[in-house]
Amino acid sequence: MWCRGIRGAITVDGNTKEEILAATKELLQEIVDANQVVLQDVASAIFTTTPDLNAEFPAVAARLMGWNDVALLCGHEMSVPGSLPRCIRILLLVNTEKEPEEIVHIYLKGAKNLRSLDRGPEKS
Repeated sequence: MWCRGIRGAITVDGNTKEEILAATKELLQEIVDANQVVLQDVASAIFTTTPDLNAEFPAVAARLMGWNDVALLCGHEMSVPGSLPRCIRILLLVNTEKEPEEIVHIYLKGAKNLRSLDRGPEKS
């Protein structure tokens, strides 16, 4: 069994607690479903937002989904000129038997336009 990273990103229309939580839940659930993730196999999750999103911690969405025993961390993405605004990203570290090319990375809404360097298949 290996610890593999699963990436995902989603955008929101506004900087509100409700939008951040709803989008994070949607993205996290899509990642879990697409990769058949079992909660007990999740090592940790890193959530980032672009600097224009600060109304809520995205990790709160995971806690509301019952992720009470998973190490969670939030941070801000670098503020790179021209980068995608109002974007939430997740890096989920999961213990799995899957090969790297079997991992499905998820990009939703405006994040579909992100150029992915991931090798695995993408779901959009």
